[in-house]
Amino acid sequence: ALRADAPAAERAYADHLAARTISRDDVARLPAAQQAAAGGEASLASVQSIEDPQARLIAVAVLFQAGKASPQMIDMATETASSQGWRRPLLAWLKVQAMRAEKAGDAAETQRLQRQIALVEANR
Repeated sequence: ALRADAPAAERAYADHLAARTISRDDVARLPAAQQAAAGGEASLASVQSIEDPQARLIAVAVLFQAGKASPQMIDMATETASSQGWRRPLLAWLKVQAMRAEKAGDAAETQRLQRQIALVEANR
């Protein structure tokens, strides 16, 4: 309802967070840390280069939502959340990893991740 009154930069950022395709002009309106993930050609190196841990998690989340996050990016997001002590994002990324392991039929990895999830949940 407020979109029509929002500045172009805010509309571009909202579209980016929703993993919508945005124009090159809109990419330039994004915060610098998110521009690496917005071009559609985001690489692991470009996401790793994002220094701010929160911005890095946002970038990987947008790529994941768009179906463009590599397994290495998901691992990086998990490690970033863990190193920052951020439980909720850590749980979310561990659950993504567990889901991927289960779909791949890797029972041992699924069980290992379930143990990690249980440990994080127990330490709330």
